[in-house]
Amino acid sequence: MSLMTWIDDRFPATKVWNEHLAQYYAPKNMNFWYFFGSLAMLVLVNQIVTGVWLAMMYKPSAADAFASVEYIMRDVDYGWLIRYMHSTGASAFFLVVYFHMFRALIYGSYQKPRELLWIIGVLIYLAMMATAFMGYLLPWGQMSYWGAQVIVNLFAAFPFGIGEPLSIWIRGDYVISDATLNRFFALHFLLPFVLAALVFLHIVALHKVGSNNPDGVDIKKVKDENGIPRDGIAFHPYYTVKDSVGVGVFLIFFTGVIFFWPDFGGLFLEPPNFEPANPLKTPEHIAPVWYFTPFYAMLRAVPPMFSSQFPGVIVMFAAILILFFVPWLDRSPVKSIRYKGMLSKIAIAIFVVTFVVLAWLGMQSSTPAKTLLAQIFTAIYFAFFLLMPFYTKMEKTKPVPERVTS
Repeated sequence: MSLMTWIDDRFPATKVWNEHLAQYYAPKNMNFWYFFGSLAMLVLVNQIVTGVWLAMMYKPSAADAFASVEYIMRDVDYGWLIRYMHSTGASAFFLVVYFHMFRALIYGSYQKPRELLWIIGVLIYLAMMATAFMGYLLPWGQMSYWGAQVIVNLFAAFPFGIGEPLSIWIRGDYVISDATLNRFFALHFLLPFVLAALVFLHIVALHKVGSNNPDGVDIKKVKDENGIPRDGIAFHPYYTVKDSVGVGVFLIFFTGVIFFWPDFGGLFLEPPNFEPANPLKTPEHIAPVWYFTPFYAMLRAVPPMFSSQFPGVIVMFAAILILFFVPWLDRSPVKSIRYKGMLSKIAIAIFVVTFVVLAWLGMQSSTPAKTLLAQIFTAIYFAFFLLMPFYTKMEKTKPVPERVTS
């Protein structure tokens, strides 16, 4: 009896390998946009491994947190490398996920039968945001402290007397303090494993309905006499080899940032965060990390009502929650942008510009002109989704081929 036979009698190792890799047939025309799913998994593994390593030497104490990060950077062998792999990895994670979500939008990867796949993906995005927010406080630098102070205080804007108790419950104190740091550290350590579980569910859902492709054609409809899709190829070795090329290119840029530009001009690591947290000294300009700034710009765009920032909080959360409804907002009879009409192509182009402009506005100090711009682009952001049932239904689409194109 071979070792694999012995294992298969007790655990379905070969069955899992075949179903999810060797005999999982993916469309043969997947392009470079499909690199970003595998890259997201790679960066998640990097974040978990480097995070566990950093947790071994980090002290979740208001008195020692900043000093422990400095100790990791200066005294631990290759501690600087592990820390920069983690900080750069956080931004890389959001970057590849944003590209992954954009690919889903342009190729209609949220349409039937992939609605649940999209919903799990949005849950992954929410878990990423929560994990990143918790981790942002941990270095206990100036921007970490004051950024967390601003974001947590937003919960105090909730009406009906629940806001203030809610913000105190989140902080564990009346201000950002040692209690806040301890609970954020615990949650930051836990949430990546929740994230990994969601990624597992995402992959299971993907392999149930099959991968989408740039044509939006279901390859399961045309099979040969052996039941194998004629337009499909085995994920392994074909796409594992292809993805390795994407991984190689990604690692060139990733390591380049780590070794030569780890702060990325203040986008990945802000200058105030190299100063220890000081509750008595407010930074000149408080802004979250770049991947939160589009939603921060929307928050600031909404004027307070009765001295409460609650309307802005509602808009900020609505901007994320509206993503859950995309599968039902898109009424187009075709999936891919290749065969959609000009209205959809113009809409997605405007949406990309809008998201980038909002991200830039969220990094800037507030002025009347920039606030007006943020209000305009916030309206455009929501118009993309709320008008989707109309422009996707009224536009003229191109005929979709029966089988995938090269």
